[in-house]
Amino acid sequence: MINYVKSENYRLLRKKGLYITSLVSLVLITAAAFVLHFLGENETNFPYATSTFFYSNVIAGSLLIIIVAFVFNQSLTGKDISVIKQSVSFGVSRNTIFWSKLLLPLCYFLFLCVIGLLLMIVLGENLLFSEGNSIGNFLLASLNMLPLILGAYFIIHILKMLKVGDLYTLILLLFVFLFSGDFLRLLFRPVSGLQEVYKYAPSSLLNENLMDFMDHGAALDYRYWIVGMLLSIASLSLGARRFAKQNID
Repeated sequence: MINYVKSENYRLLRKKGLYITSLVSLVLITAAAFVLHFLGENETNFPYATSTFFYSNVIAGSLLIIIVAFVFNQSLTGKDISVIKQSVSFGVSRNTIFWSKLLLPLCYFLFLCVIGLLLMIVLGENLLFSEGNSIGNFLLASLNMLPLILGAYFIIHILKMLKVGDLYTLILLLFVFLFSGDFLRLLFRPVSGLQEVYKYAPSSLLNENLMDFMDHGAALDYRYWIVGMLLSIASLSLGARRFAKQNID
């Protein structure tokens, strides 16, 4: 298993897309901060040159973060069936393949997230007007997002390992993390006692997290972690079982 993980890590580090995505993400963060700073210095009564507005782009940008996660996961799962077939033929267990391809890109993705978070705080507090406890508010809102982003990453992984097309994967992610709340609200509106279920949908939680952040009232909420854990456990348990039985041709 150790040798397989090392070989996968070697392959991962040779993927140019990983470095390009990371660089573009960090450059965009930096550019956004300098643009807001420039406008704040040169435009009269410009209201958006604040750390709160700057940080809100992350809290509101969960879909962009999920797309970055998609790119990182695809580095070891995209168009990779021939490599998987060779690994299986050499005696590497499917369990090892599934979890190695899950965890290696995840570690690098989380590392990029931490770097991006620190970069935003440095830029936001030095280039823009800092509003009160903006850092604490930002970190709490980010922690609420974390389990949902991880749930999205795990969904991406199982769909890629089960050879589901990229378009269908992206459509499912859009539905779950953008429209699921509206769908559940319409679905359960006539059902007595279930009208509030939509509030636990990922899209509803992400919207509420953004509103709380903008009102300077972000706080750790168990609902994000429960929903994120349910998404993660359900997708991983189902995905691991299906992949173990999947025909690799």
